[in-house]
Amino acid sequence: MCEEIKKAAAMNEFLQNLTNFEAPAANTYKSAATQNMLCEARRVLEMESEAILGLTRKLGDSFVAAIQLLTKCGGKVVVTGMGKSGHIGNKIAATLASTGTPAFFVHPAELRHGDFGMLDRKDVVLALSATGETQEIKLVLDPIKRLGLPIISFTGNPESTLARFSDVVIDVGVEREACPLNLAPTSSTTATLAMGDALAVALMVQKGFRAEDFARSHPGGSLGKQLVTVEDLMRSGFDVPAVDSLEIYDRVLAEIDRKRLGFTTVLKPDNTLAGIITDGDVRRALVRWGSRAFTLKAHEFMTLNPKTISASSLAVEALKIMETHSISDLLILDRDGRPSGVIHLKDLLRAGVV
Repeated sequence: MCEEIKKAAAMNEFLQNLTNFEAPAANTYKSAATQNMLCEARRVLEMESEAILGLTRKLGDSFVAAIQLLTKCGGKVVVTGMGKSGHIGNKIAATLASTGTPAFFVHPAELRHGDFGMLDRKDVVLALSATGETQEIKLVLDPIKRLGLPIISFTGNPESTLARFSDVVIDVGVEREACPLNLAPTSSTTATLAMGDALAVALMVQKGFRAEDFARSHPGGSLGKQLVTVEDLMRSGFDVPAVDSLEIYDRVLAEIDRKRLGFTTVLKPDNTLAGIITDGDVRRALVRWGSRAFTLKAHEFMTLNPKTISASSLAVEALKIMETHSISDLLILDRDGRPSGVIHLKDLLRAGVV
């Protein structure tokens, strides 16, 4: 009985204390939460600053070798990377392009599915991978080397597969990610981005990129792509596919295959534009006419009124037309309506317009 009385008394005391409890002011909670957020933000910024400063101790012969290789590059710098490294690679390619070094980014998976045609034997590849063992990157290393292209790698693992395939290895490794779980790429991507900036600026100085060049590419602080015209990027002359309107099916197909753009222009006797014939037009003619398709003349299965643009138009305008109509090529016509060139989506990619 005494035990029950003691329990009842203890419960009453607990309930009394609960009733008299005064919660801290809302401002106290807010202040504590604010301080926690600011403290965490400072920690991240300090860790990422330390990661960048750590790279200064790694600068040496490999960085110099990379600059020398890029200075001698007669083509473009092709940047590739997967995931977060890919996002960083996109920015590095844009920085290179805007500071006097032609560059563009290409996804490693896309390289394996048709975009290898974007690479030229004069190019240099800049491959990004924190581990150096990214599967998509590893799968394109051998084809790149068979093409004879030198590889510069940014990796945190100088003993990795990527490093072994590389002509120059730049160590961008960090001790720890700023992510509290040490999982999300944070310090490592910041360090890689900073090293990319260092590479681009050092290369810019090495090439003697002048204030006048920078002003031309960045009028009023805008990006260079805003001034690039279609004429700057278009293909002309023999690179423009063309057939006479009376040309037969076989020769139309041969011209499309020879120029490798997936279409050909069709010209009137005065060389003005009559229409175009695409891969799709060729297939549809065969489905519709069967074996008779081989006797058709170009004007009998061409597409009328294709999308065109003038050479003086801005490249960004060409990109807008391509996006609006889901096409990858635009014809350039002169004042008399004659095809003077063609611009492909990949031309815009190479110039960094996309």
